[in-house]
Amino acid sequence: MSDQKNRRVQVEVLGRRISNTIQDHKEGSRPEPSEATQLLEKSQHAIPKHVASNKSSDEVHLEEPKTPLSASAPRLLPRSTEKCLEKGEGPPSDDDEIATLLASKAPFIHRIGLCAYEISPGHVKGQQAPAKFFASPPLLRLVIDELTTGSPGSFTAAAQQLCNVATLPGILGPSIGMPDIHSGYGFAIGNVAAFDARPGSKGVVSPGGVGFDINCGVRVLRTSLHSDQVKGRIRENLAQALEELIPVGIGEAGAIKLTIAELDKVLRYGMAYTEEKGISWPEDRLVCEELGCFQKADPKKVSERAKKRGCPQAGSLGSGNHYVEVQAVDTIYDAEAANSMGITRKGQVLVMIHTGSRGLGHQIATDALAICDEYRAKHKIKLVDRQLAYVPIHSPEGQDYLLAMGAAANFAFVNRSVIAHQVRLAFERIFHKDARTDLDMHMIYDVSHNVAKFEEHEIDGRKKIPVLVHRKGATRAFPAHHPDVSEKYESIGQPVLIGGSMGTASYVLVGTEVAMQESFGSTCHGAGRALSRSKALKTLESGNIMDALHAQGVVVKVASKHLISEEAPASYKDVDAVADTCEIAGISKRVARLVPLAVVKG
Repeated sequence: MSDQKNRRVQVEVLGRRISNTIQDHKEGSRPEPSEATQLLEKSQHAIPKHVASNKSSDEVHLEEPKTPLSASAPRLLPRSTEKCLEKGEGPPSDDDEIATLLASKAPFIHRIGLCAYEISPGHVKGQQAPAKFFASPPLLRLVIDELTTGSPGSFTAAAQQLCNVATLPGILGPSIGMPDIHSGYGFAIGNVAAFDARPGSKGVVSPGGVGFDINCGVRVLRTSLHSDQVKGRIRENLAQALEELIPVGIGEAGAIKLTIAELDKVLRYGMAYTEEKGISWPEDRLVCEELGCFQKADPKKVSERAKKRGCPQAGSLGSGNHYVEVQAVDTIYDAEAANSMGITRKGQVLVMIHTGSRGLGHQIATDALAICDEYRAKHKIKLVDRQLAYVPIHSPEGQDYLLAMGAAANFAFVNRSVIAHQVRLAFERIFHKDARTDLDMHMIYDVSHNVAKFEEHEIDGRKKIPVLVHRKGATRAFPAHHPDVSEKYESIGQPVLIGGSMGTASYVLVGTEVAMQESFGSTCHGAGRALSRSKALKTLESGNIMDALHAQGVVVKVASKHLISEEAPASYKDVDAVADTCEIAGISKRVARLVPLAVVKG
């Protein structure tokens, strides 16, 4: 029996077990082009074989380009370069300009590939491994600006944080930054790092490498609708229905309220609970990371305070960059992969859900950090940053955190499942059709971008060894035929769901073999902040942003006015540049580009 089939059988057993138990109980307009953007406009490099080999014939655009690309032009270039090719022009090389930029601003950063950069061990005292990150010229400029002028928040600059992580015990391979990287608590958001998980090893687990919103992730539902069917008053009514059915905002209660006993079942069994309750469809968890249930999860390792925060919040978005967005397919890059997901035409309506484990996950992280700090003091551990507090993987403290983290991850799967149920109800209310039989509202995939997972990876070309991969603001991106990829997607690779900022595009990608060698099977998770929330509030006018979104035809329902500025497109990096960079680097492949029709935010 294959690993995937065996895993499915195990989850089915869990589902039957909980079924029996329940019978007895229950981060507007785009910013002005920067100097770095101008660099990208001039960029031209030899395209890697894994990029150039793809054909342009699979592309389907919502709006056909006025001048088609030449038959010989590779299709996986940044949009700015595609425009040059459409004109029959080749932009001049940017090699000298990038070299000058690095030499003058950050001579310790070395270019090691088309869009890959490295900071050698020793840049930070105790740094054992290199720090590597992926960036296009504009994204590189943002990384360097953050280093030289200060981070977009109150944390250390992201590139510095990559180096800091490389000082931790048991790190194997480089500390890696995705194109959407920005500063965060301890680890940067967009940081991937693997630690030796072999028995007796020095590998560690750091809650800062997972984040406070454990299993923050994205779920996408497809529909049979076309964007032409979701216009005008219908679009307004749909957004209103979503806002009414899905609680949003800080501390807001969820669509269902759980007792402690019910919450314990959620924490242990994940989506098996929602399936038993008729909240999720049986096929939903077959296209969910971990089949909707982290098996290594123990409600007993979750504090009472965390449980009290979680009980009322199942089925709620929360605040910040969390949202439910109704989207239309703008471009299809890979028709075969898209068809496998049920994405069949331009204009097709999809729904993206982005949220995590709410207050429960935050409290688990807070509790764990306090324990890690006690461990640091007890063992007199010196850290370059106290936010990197850790415990050994195989210590009692490490095992307790991982079991609590798994429980929070299961809560997040359930949270997104309840919201998906409410989304289906909203569509049924507006279109007077059945969500399953008429609207085809099946789940495409659900994937986390804040979690630590035990996996096997080759280190420096050696035999695969067990590691604990921390992905904070990064998405697992396993290739076709990997045993952990859902059976449905075995031939195309694991779907990767990438959310943009309010009013900008989102993406569906798939994982690649290159990612297994370059990034521990990981890729980006979204656009990534370019401005801190406080700076966005000071510099961006909410009224202007709403006017711009209205001009685009995007209906916005937001619980708090200040979020409009905090979550404006100008607060974030260019998601198109992020997706392009990941593809050129080879760590994921674009399947479809999605554009917003309506968004509900906290």
